[in-house]
Amino acid sequence: MTEANESQAPAVEILSREICFQGFYRMARFRLRHRQFSGALGPELEREVFVRPDAVCVLPYDAVRDEVVLIEQFRVGVMEKTAHPWLLEPVAGLVDKQGEAVEAVAHREAEEEAGLTLQSLWPISTYFPSPGGSDEQVYLYLGRCSTVDAGGVHGLEEEGEDIRVHVWSLDEALAGVRDGRINNAAAIIALQWLALNRAEVRGLWG
Repeated sequence: MTEANESQAPAVEILSREICFQGFYRMARFRLRHRQFSGALGPELEREVFVRPDAVCVLPYDAVRDEVVLIEQFRVGVMEKTAHPWLLEPVAGLVDKQGEAVEAVAHREAEEEAGLTLQSLWPISTYFPSPGGSDEQVYLYLGRCSTVDAGGVHGLEEEGEDIRVHVWSLDEALAGVRDGRINNAAAIIALQWLALNRAEVRGLWG
């Protein structure tokens, strides 16, 4: 698109916005038009957007032992698409407290979900997991920890959490990505990033 074309129309024209469902999460309905690559505004579109707080995911890693911590818990979103709706994931939580920093969420969730104290965080990526229908943004980190005493079942009883902690070698976790045992985006992205940056991370954290 040329600079001249870019000035012909606004990038997005929101005609209306309404909340069509309000529960733990929200669903919003938009009527909008957006600029096309020709430079002109396109036709009116109606789109629903799943509105939810941003999320923080952290993969705990012991660089000395070359081990990662994965948590296993029931996930309602996959229960009708797999015979085993308990997924192996990084530690994760929502940024749902006013003014709470994303790094604070990572430390809090590591304690609650895995019983771990993280020594430091290494930013991996910030990404949109499903931008065609959700406004969620994910902040993904590697967390420095010791896996010596990691394990057990954790989670907040008042939130119905039942979370089992697994300690795997990094090589075993990467094999889990290859064979499909690990099948969620945050875990796959974090583990592949760690595979690419393993030497550097171990050099600094080992």
